[in-house]
Amino acid sequence: MSVILIFLAGIAAIITWWMAQQRLTSRPWLEAGSVGDTPRYDVSSIPTAKIGLGVFLAVVGALFTLFISAYFMRMGLQDWWAIPVPGLLWVNTIVLALSSVALQWAKIEAEKHHIEAMRTGLLIGLATAIGFLVGQLFVWRELVSAGYVLADNPANSFFYLITGMHGLHILGGLVALGRTTFKAWHAEQPGKVLLSVELCAMYWHFMLLVWLVLFALFAGWANDFVDICRQLLT
Repeated sequence: MSVILIFLAGIAAIITWWMAQQRLTSRPWLEAGSVGDTPRYDVSSIPTAKIGLGVFLAVVGALFTLFISAYFMRMGLQDWWAIPVPGLLWVNTIVLALSSVALQWAKIEAEKHHIEAMRTGLLIGLATAIGFLVGQLFVWRELVSAGYVLADNPANSFFYLITGMHGLHILGGLVALGRTTFKAWHAEQPGKVLLSVELCAMYWHFMLLVWLVLFALFAGWANDFVDICRQLLT
């Protein structure tokens, strides 16, 4: 139960920080004015698509939190033995991080109206994201060749399930990123695709964060962290 609370608290903290950054927590009804003034409510400058993506990411975060909580609870049973972490998984992590950095660069260049640099950043982000998915398939192939099949061990099942779910979210993001890259290649001004680039960067940063947590989980680092948190809570 403490594991669930820890991860839910982390997601809640991230959502609260994001809402504060977007100024969603302001309370215009508390603003004072002179008597007789008609209350004026400013329309939020935050695009609806960005708010919708924030809500969607909160749901995705809750989903992975449940997976991680189930992982921790299941690993306490006797029929569980840890799956080795292939070296290629380190490479895939670096590739996904490069994809996130490339999209952040594309966002910055779009804000500066540097269309060529923005296009380059999008292409790099797209290529490295595809490379990450291909690398994950090679990881699966390596583990299966070593005898770590799906039904052989609960740890194997959880690894394939969680990494597969993360890969599906990356694949879905690739569809949006591909459309954004196509639009950017035919747009004369970066401002026309700025929002799409921002949404892609936001999504990729979140998926990178989720993957880093998952990677720490599979590598066993999260176990020590949870033990420390349990000691603090008790």
